Amino acid sequence: MHDKRRSGILLHPTSLPGPDGSGTLGEEAFRFVDVLAAAGQTLWQILPLGPPGCGNSPYSCFSAFAGNPLLIDLRQVAADGDLELSDLQAFPHAGRIDFPAVTGYKLPLLRKAAERFFAAGEQSRRQEFWRFCDATFWLQDYALYAALKSHFKGQGWNSWPDRIRGREPSACEQYGELLGSDIGFHKYLQWQFSRQWQRLKQHANERGLLIFGDAPIFVAHDSADVWCNQHIFMLAADGNPLAVAGVPPDYFSKTGQRWGNPLYNWEALAADDYSWWLARLRSDLALYDMLRIDHFRGFEAYWEIPAGERTAVTGRWVKGPGAAFFDRVQSSCGELPIIAEDLGVITPEVETLRDRYAFPGMRILQFAFDSDADNSYLPHNHIPGCVAYTGTHDNDTTTGWFSAQPQEKRERICNYLRCLPAEAPWQLVRAALASVARYAVIPLQDLLGLDSAARMNIPGVADGNWGWRMPPDYEQEENIGRLRELTAMYNRNGQQ
Repeated sequence: MHDKRRSGILLHPTSLPGPDGSGTLGEEAFRFVDVLAAAGQTLWQILPLGPPGCGNSPYSCFSAFAGNPLLIDLRQVAADGDLELSDLQAFPHAGRIDFPAVTGYKLPLLRKAAERFFAAGEQSRRQEFWRFCDATFWLQDYALYAALKSHFKGQGWNSWPDRIRGREPSACEQYGELLGSDIGFHKYLQWQFSRQWQRLKQHANERGLLIFGDAPIFVAHDSADVWCNQHIFMLAADGNPLAVAGVPPDYFSKTGQRWGNPLYNWEALAADDYSWWLARLRSDLALYDMLRIDHFRGFEAYWEIPAGERTAVTGRWVKGPGAAFFDRVQSSCGELPIIAEDLGVITPEVETLRDRYAFPGMRILQFAFDSDADNSYLPHNHIPGCVAYTGTHDNDTTTGWFSAQPQEKRERICNYLRCLPAEAPWQLVRAALASVARYAVIPLQDLLGLDSAARMNIPGVADGNWGWRMPPDYEQEENIGRLRELTAMYNRNGQQ
């Protein structure tokens, strides 16, 4: 997997254009794959595909296994016969996604589709649905959790009545009978998501693209994962976290980042042979061809913040499972096509763990000009076993970032790149592609030269993120042609 020079584009499917108010797994996704293939790309990097919770963040999902229902393409549902085309309306394209409006439009239509399917779906499709249900081990628990969350008006699971909060078998059976139709609806959503995703992934693979997915190390407290597996998390008797995850003060924030995710009870996980994590990674590797593990350093040591602290300033580093975990994963799953997100406070111990399994790390060019010539993010210091980026979903766009730098720093960047200021953002794209790094990934915003209005996420800011949509006319030969030319020039077509 790691023996060929490749390049690709970072774009989450929600950012695709289209008529449904947000991107889907439909026609525009297939078109995007074709555009990437025509430009010589062999990677499409995306963010986590789960159903987003707080702030619409794909890094805070209601499940680490389930898919986001808003990505379901309604036109494919209609083609299956579960909706009429007359049921659909077209949202006007906007530069930002109105998630509440999209949810209010799509979910009632998907519920209508599920009711029609269960009432009059073709026998062959119904058999396919039941085979999916039988083969998907996490589906019943997730569908029950999602139905309960609706039943209790959106409350987190630790606010539910004691018996169902603690998953007493009789309570699960009682609510399973009470909420049967809603449980069926959520199973239908996951079936439709799965079949649409597999069609898209097959199309991408047939066009020579690998899907480069993302697995957050931590899961949301209000999730099916924590409700169903309370013993593997550090929780109090009432279900609240004893401590939460985050990172200390860093490049992005002077007070650090308090993510709020519950921390794992790694002793309990080890005693259970890491079975939950093994199941999760097998599920991810069935969805993607490559997998970035977000916050990889947390496997070596993680920042533990007392649950009562409002920021991440107060905390301590606690040792993670380290090599014992990855040895077990490798013995179960074989060689892993994993990329280690190794940004932030990286110690020699983290580097040793990463390098023990030959996991490529990340090099971000926006971080390359904050010190001297020894800066590891500078292109002349890259190594083959890494991934070069101009920026990530957490960075400003490269155009916006460059414009915000002090004059002296802009001059230093231009001197390094040997270019005029107006050319600097594109020359950083060129520098990433020219790097000796095995992989190079460019956020689509940087390929299009977009400013800060196109930024995807500001770390530490709870609201207003994740909603950017690409312009419908993104396929301009000026940009795609230049990308195709540089990909060939720097031998990044995945052939050698």
